[in-house]
Amino acid sequence: MQAEQPRQRQYSTAWILLLALLTALGPLSIDMYLPALPQMADEFGVSMQMIANTLPAYFLGLAIGQLIYGPVSDRIGRKTPLYFGLALYVVASLACVFVSNEWVLIAARIFQALGGCVGVVIARAAIRDRLDMQGSAQAFSSMMIVMGLAPILAPMFGAWILTFFPWQAIFITLAVIGVICWLCVHFFFKESLPVERRLNLSLYQVTTLYAAILKDESFRKPMFAGCLTGAALFCYISSASAVFMGQYGLSQQQFSYAFALNAGGIMLMSSLNKHLNTRMDIFPRLRLSGTIQCFGAVIVVSAGLMNHAPLWLLMSGLCLVVSGIGLTGPNAMALAMSKQGARAGTASAIMGSMQFACGLLGGVILNFLIWKASLNMGLMMLMFTSAGLFAIFKVGKQMNTAA
Repeated sequence: MQAEQPRQRQYSTAWILLLALLTALGPLSIDMYLPALPQMADEFGVSMQMIANTLPAYFLGLAIGQLIYGPVSDRIGRKTPLYFGLALYVVASLACVFVSNEWVLIAARIFQALGGCVGVVIARAAIRDRLDMQGSAQAFSSMMIVMGLAPILAPMFGAWILTFFPWQAIFITLAVIGVICWLCVHFFFKESLPVERRLNLSLYQVTTLYAAILKDESFRKPMFAGCLTGAALFCYISSASAVFMGQYGLSQQQFSYAFALNAGGIMLMSSLNKHLNTRMDIFPRLRLSGTIQCFGAVIVVSAGLMNHAPLWLLMSGLCLVVSGIGLTGPNAMALAMSKQGARAGTASAIMGSMQFACGLLGGVILNFLIWKASLNMGLMMLMFTSAGLFAIFKVGKQMNTAA
């Protein structure tokens, strides 16, 4: 019991809430407008899959932006990039309101992501600036519990907005949230990287630093474990509207409830991970969650192969795949960041960028699969979770060798 006390005192609830708010911009921007996809497709006169490509576009912006903010924050600190990124996010969110066609919307979404991704980079780096590996795992779990409310509430809030206003109101709401985040950073965020620990990096040195971090097996292997298993979530997000509303005929409100149920599983598993922090080592937790996700993907594929699979069967598999991320994500992140020190911002950027690059890859491949939406989603989930489980066992082998 004595060993647990220092871990509990490493960070405050208010600090985690602020970091969770910044990180939640991503799921809010991704999930809030999902119930509006059929309405947007009708307005632009395109298929739902075409308008759903605004999701991979957002992933592209997230992947690129994080590679920029990581080394920049290692050089000039954590707070200044937040100012710039959040301002860009607000402007791009307002630009989405006035788009004339789906291609302009895709471009605006890329810029929205380029701004909004600053929050997740800085949140990860700030945690590593202040906490050790065990404290980081606990902090990431705490943050995911709070952040887990975003994908639960976002589709519901989006569906509620659509009952009174057109889909453009969702992006106005996101712009307002961006302004609130900017003000919270200005008044409440304290710089976590002191001047003496900052890295004076040139463009060549940044490239060299990226290469050095990727060569570090203590970072690379858990990074791939986290990114590949996490990519299953993006396959789910990209397909959810087509599966629930297109294939199963759910209404916007029913869709938001189904989506929220799976998102709630992430919170549940994150809470479990925090509870297990002092009872089970990080790697066994990572291995358990990878196995859960892979098994869930098998159920989703099985449901997709049926002619008329009941919704409860599909939902049971999705729940395992999606909720498993609540265990996989924090532990893979803590392992990957544990030895990065002052270059935590750059390392965080690489991990985040790779995660969304996998999501982008999954979204692109979904455009070329010819089967029904649920089977396409299940096959992509199985591919990513199987690769992720393989990477997890590679992490275990590395840890055994080091021991």
